[in-house]
Amino acid sequence: MTNPELNDWHATLVSLASDSAAGDGAHDINHLHRVWRNAQSLLAAHPGADRLVVMAGCYLHDLVNLPKHHPQRATASRQSAALASTELAAAGFPTGRLAAVAHAIEAHSFSAAIAADTIEARIVQDADRLDALGAVGLARLFYIAGQMGSALAHPDDPLAERRTRDDRAFALDHIESKLAALPGKMQTEAGRAEGVQRLERLLEFRAAFAREWG
Repeated sequence: MTNPELNDWHATLVSLASDSAAGDGAHDINHLHRVWRNAQSLLAAHPGADRLVVMAGCYLHDLVNLPKHHPQRATASRQSAALASTELAAAGFPTGRLAAVAHAIEAHSFSAAIAADTIEARIVQDADRLDALGAVGLARLFYIAGQMGSALAHPDDPLAERRTRDDRAFALDHIESKLAALPGKMQTEAGRAEGVQRLERLLEFRAAFAREWG
């Protein structure tokens, strides 16, 4: 697909995603732009991947965005995939690529635990997870924790050295409870390398936070 065609679809995808991306600073249109930017970096090592499928997955993966503590959170990616298929079909998206986009959307979610079976799905998954790491990921972590009503950290044991971690109660716990595992779960070599670097920034922050927390 030529760049002009990609650009045309980019505008359509941004339009389709804009309504669902409003009102949530951790999953807004800027998050979607960053995920697509991450994906473009990963695509450099996978020239055979379908860029249009990847771009659609990046922009539409959060069409249905349920809060982290919602009882149906694990089904959100399937709901997003179904809605994306309907909206893309109505917009004239190539029929033969709809299933690939739906799979990329379904498989991006950590909580859905769906294996990414295509290179496009692996790239979308890595690109989204990279945005949970590093400086922006740190800001998103505390933003979401605020939405959930979590405390910043345990009052007496911020690093969970003498207790079980609980990242729903204490925001800082989320770094070790979930984010520390993400680089090792990346599906692409470039994603793993970038994930390791971004995780280092989170761990440096965690150590500094604990020192200041006292």
